[in-house]
Amino acid sequence: MASPKSKRRSRKRRKAGATPRSVTSERREIRAERQVVAEREQRRKESTLSAHGERPPSPFGGLPISELAIFAGGIGVTVGLVASAVPALVVGIVVCTLGVVEVTAREHFSGYRSHATLLAAVPAVAIGIAMIALLGGSLTRGPLLLVVVAVFGILFWLLRKRFRTARQARVVRPPAP
Repeated sequence: MASPKSKRRSRKRRKAGATPRSVTSERREIRAERQVVAEREQRRKESTLSAHGERPPSPFGGLPISELAIFAGGIGVTVGLVASAVPALVVGIVVCTLGVVEVTAREHFSGYRSHATLLAAVPAVAIGIAMIALLGGSLTRGPLLLVVVAVFGILFWLLRKRFRTARQARVVRPPAP
């Protein structure tokens, strides 16, 4: 039993708008850290820039055809640059571009990760190169940029719209394991 001298002390209650005590508790720090991590995770989930789910499967089964094309194209570009061989350089660039476009298109159109900029740039650059090849020296920079930028802008808008649709379908209905 308590001694007759000991009295029960009442605790002072803080007002609702008052700041917490200057002494921080470990629980409060842990709770704040968990909240920051949860908010960061929520922003990451809502972001369309990050990957969502599993990478889409290759249409070639288990064979890494696209990766081999990128590797072979890199070798062709290196040989073309070192040996000053224009055909090897051009073939290397084309093969490498085909491998990259296959991987990025597969990821983009399945809603895994957006590659709208790259996928819009490839045809825009190809049209620019074709215009230079067809019209030769009579073409100035103004009309060339006008056509290339317009093609890029339209394709980017369409590809971005398509990605949002695919991402929404992927988030709502995740692929079966």
